[in-house]
Amino acid sequence: MTLTTPALLFPAISLLLLAYTNRFLTLAQLIRKLASEERGQDHELAARQILLLRQRISLTKRMQVAGVLSFLLCTLSMFALFLSLELLGMVLFGASLISLSTSLVFSLWEVMISTNALNVQLQDIEMLNRQSKSERQ
Repeated sequence: MTLTTPALLFPAISLLLLAYTNRFLTLAQLIRKLASEERGQDHELAARQILLLRQRISLTKRMQVAGVLSFLLCTLSMFALFLSLELLGMVLFGASLISLSTSLVFSLWEVMISTNALNVQLQDIEMLNRQSKSERQ
């Protein structure tokens, strides 16, 4: 294994961390919006949304930790290979790949919860539409 092998992972991890940061910022915006709307909203719906948002925040934190760990392990792998410690470099690179895979699994899990949160919103809209129709009749 050469120094360039782990170096190939650098751009991918950087882009992944950028995507995770964007997800985190989106979650922060959703929470701020929910907090401002909380006063006049159905508390049952808000409680469901809050539960899903807490799960997503936890998963986003785990995604970011695993992604940063992957980046750090990849860097250490390159440093070990630079020092001609090939076995250590390979082990660190393998650990980096495992950490990156873990991060991706957390990301997939967060996407699943995100779609559930959107379904909660859609159910609320459908319920409001049904109520509106029944009031008009």
